[in-house]
Amino acid sequence: MTAPTPHPSTEGRTPYPVGLLLAGRRVVVVGGGQVAQRRLPALIASGADLHLVAPATTPAVQAMADAGELTWHARPYRDGDLADTWYALVATDDPAVNAAVSAEAERERVFCSRSDDAAAATAWTPASGRDAGATVAVLTGDPRHSAALRNAIVDGLRDGSLAARQYRSHGAGVALVGGGPGDPDLITVRGRRLLADADVVVTDRLAPRELLAELPEHVEVIDASKIPYGRFMAQEAINRTLVEHAKAGKFVVRLKGGDPYVFGRGGEELLACAEAGLPVTVVPGISSSISVPAAAGVPVTHRGMTHEFTVISGHVGPDDERSLTNWEAAARMSGTLVLLMAVDKIGAIAARLVEYGRPADTPVAIVQEGTTAAQRRVDATLGTVAAVVEAEGVKPPAVIVIGDVVNVLAAAFQR
Repeated sequence: MTAPTPHPSTEGRTPYPVGLLLAGRRVVVVGGGQVAQRRLPALIASGADLHLVAPATTPAVQAMADAGELTWHARPYRDGDLADTWYALVATDDPAVNAAVSAEAERERVFCSRSDDAAAATAWTPASGRDAGATVAVLTGDPRHSAALRNAIVDGLRDGSLAARQYRSHGAGVALVGGGPGDPDLITVRGRRLLADADVVVTDRLAPRELLAELPEHVEVIDASKIPYGRFMAQEAINRTLVEHAKAGKFVVRLKGGDPYVFGRGGEELLACAEAGLPVTVVPGISSSISVPAAAGVPVTHRGMTHEFTVISGHVGPDDERSLTNWEAAARMSGTLVLLMAVDKIGAIAARLVEYGRPADTPVAIVQEGTTAAQRRVDATLGTVAAVVEAEGVKPPAVIVIGDVVNVLAAAFQR
């Protein structure tokens, strides 16, 4: 815990930091507003026998009560509510009620936290956060200062910039990490944390490249890119690489663009590792099928316009015997179609969709290099998209969106 820097109202009161084990013990929260809404989840997670005293609550707090996560006494506070209580939190907007609860807590020797007056409390709620099983709690007497310090510490742990990362607890194994659509800020917190722990990183061409620059010098980076119609590392070779390095005692992160299980062959890699007896962690990623259209101003669903969206791999065309897509069914659906890996096949796909009933004037958006600094959007229709893609020189990676949602935000979204 961070040593306190007293707020003026708490000058001279140095708190003694301690972690309360509240599982099964009665805890009383007085007040059901926004402060309680923020504090209750951590108390619920502690396993406390949680009692809320408040005439009314926010909808979120009521949902906690309805789910049985706490007992809600829907009435004002009464003297005696703190009987047999281990810890109390006062969070009402009535100073008289807060003072009364504090007075009872003092008589009953119950540690009591107050949201309105830290100087009148017998306990302070720290600014806290969790990372990899560790709880960081900061007490300064100034909530804003505490939160700023907490954020700096937790962010440092999560992105690997604090030296404590070298003491990771897990050993050899493989993590299949979805890196998101390209912007390095769109990888999940867990994915970034595991990447900071890696001994070996096996990376895709579409994984966020900037993250590799943050890796320590000792980390081995293996390029497993698959360049369309160019150089590539065969999937079997990737599987062997993951297994061999993990069996050599290394922690291997397979860093992939998007999500491992959305046309990412993550299932094949997991099976290969499982067959070799290796532990595997799967970290979902933000799929480009949703995030790239959103970044370009296209919601894949919109109320009153579509009740479904379908994601299709276009790496083989509709006339290819390897195609597993029912193009006739896709054409007859009224919802949004999202095509991945379809730039060079879009002419044949568009023609087939029109043949099976999709109007030729159906809007189409092509988003190249989505979420990166090189992002650009090109618009067309099913009838013109092949010519537009050729004229504009669109290259992979690109996400193609087909449907009325393409223009629904045109008036509001600046692109």
